Amino acid sequence: MNQDIKGQVAVVTGGTRGIGVAIAEALLREGVQVAICGTDEVSVGKAVKSMQKLGRVEGQVCDVSRFEDVEKFFAFVGTTFGRLDILVNNAGIGFFKPVDEIAPHEWRQLIETNLNGPFYCTHEAVPLMKKTGGGYIINLGSLAGRNTFAGGSCYNASKFGLNGFSEAIMLDLRHYNIRVSQIMPGSVQTDFAHMETSGGEWKIGVEEIGDMVVHLAKTPGRTLSSRIEMRPSKPPRK
Repeated sequence: MNQDIKGQVAVVTGGTRGIGVAIAEALLREGVQVAICGTDEVSVGKAVKSMQKLGRVEGQVCDVSRFEDVEKFFAFVGTTFGRLDILVNNAGIGFFKPVDEIAPHEWRQLIETNLNGPFYCTHEAVPLMKKTGGGYIINLGSLAGRNTFAGGSCYNASKFGLNGFSEAIMLDLRHYNIRVSQIMPGSVQTDFAHMETSGGEWKIGVEEIGDMVVHLAKTPGRTLSSRIEMRPSKPPRK
């Protein structure tokens, strides 16, 4: 029998657009209270306002690549909700260019967001989860964490790193009743990295990733799906 997650508290990083909004909305529909963050005050405010009809949602500006921001955000979550049950490390950025065209500051920005960010958030979330006897950490990875491609050196490195991070913390945390899963999508219908979105009906819908987060969160506690690979079922023929 699935777990009832109504009344739980979730954090969704990068929760102001795309996949993050879809995840937050899916959790709200299950009766979960949600805290989102984003890097822009206007977009955080708009996202919170748009989702309030679904349930209790709060938001705060937080750049997950900055540990000081993350500390303040999770202190806000602890004070506002008094607990934390689910962390979805969704915030991420991407760009794709040959390695010799990547500026050092671009490399740092991507690694600090896509890899340091999940560490910072996990570091602050775990003590809150331990206080209430457990929780669930769900990291949004990518099939680019398994499959390299030209122009993907920086993005691939961040997602390969997230694979190792996710699998190691799963072992660190399992006996504290904190489960860790990673969702690894392929092509998704978003404007991520300003990619072309027209003609992408074959791509994974953001709502399907939201549904997968809910599915994992409701799975009985004795079971762990450590890695979920999601790919379009019928991509265009090459």
